[in-house]
Amino acid sequence: MKVAVIGAGSWGTALAQCVARNGHEVCLWARKQSVADGINQQHANPRYLSEVTLSEGVTATTSYEEAFAGASAAVIVTPSATYRETAQIIAPFVGEDLPLVLCSKGVEAGTGMVGVEIFAQVLGNESRLAALSGPNHAEEVVLGIPAATVIASSLLETAQFFQSIFASASFRTYVSHDVLGVELCAAFKNVIAIATGVSYGYGFGDNTAAALQTRGLAEMSRLVTACGGEAMTCLGLAGTGDLIATCMSRHSRNRKLGEMLAQGKTLDDFTAETHMIAEGSVACETLSELADRIGVDLPICRAIRDLMRGDMSIEAIVAALADRPLKPEFY
Repeated sequence: MKVAVIGAGSWGTALAQCVARNGHEVCLWARKQSVADGINQQHANPRYLSEVTLSEGVTATTSYEEAFAGASAAVIVTPSATYRETAQIIAPFVGEDLPLVLCSKGVEAGTGMVGVEIFAQVLGNESRLAALSGPNHAEEVVLGIPAATVIASSLLETAQFFQSIFASASFRTYVSHDVLGVELCAAFKNVIAIATGVSYGYGFGDNTAAALQTRGLAEMSRLVTACGGEAMTCLGLAGTGDLIATCMSRHSRNRKLGEMLAQGKTLDDFTAETHMIAEGSVACETLSELADRIGVDLPICRAIRDLMRGDMSIEAIVAALADRPLKPEFY
């Protein structure tokens, strides 16, 4: 079948390659004509993962109409902060029943809505929507290095449909019905990865990183369950699995951002150096906003928000977290 992949960054490129390896025709939408030309002429993305030769089944375009024409499914890999805009732009080209899987990670500012909720509000028919998340660094997935992911949808058949599109010997796919839990975990782990990067960049060790990740997982589960998701989702691929990969991998853009912040650099420095988006820089704001609204305690998440804003120094954050009242581990 033909599959439209919307977004030609590193993750979009990796997923396009993953789908094409399974014998599907992929039309990859790129924002820049130079990227589309590179993919069509050299079978490589000149901007992201440029050392990888892409399957001949992958073509590229800057036209939404061309990308969606004749497609049986669509993979959305635009930044989560632009999800509402993306949904509005593609609306004229998306039929009422076209299955869509969302592969970026974040919560909308102001509304606290996750991706599937945004697309359902704009496009309707939530049952044809799914979310994909897991410990999946693009740099490894594109090479076929073994990995696993979870695909969540309110309709089991939709999750299974995308499961079959992506599944291969090197990309193990699981299904879930907990869409909200999967999407919140996906957004939250990026914030904890920034915290881990700050910790290492500041000179702390593995004990500190492990404590931040474990307590970050506790914050994640408090938020997920308070919003109506399932605690067990936090122990799965979208939660613990992605938390481990994003906090500890050399490929992690969010960890790298944290390390750069500890060196006195800024988000703008990170963007200029990597040409990538660290979605935790937005998620720390939107998740803190959501937590304030429903009364959930997220001290690490709020600390990263304050650091990103420039409201607190690393030294002040370390002191504030160390001085928190002692309490049971699980509350």
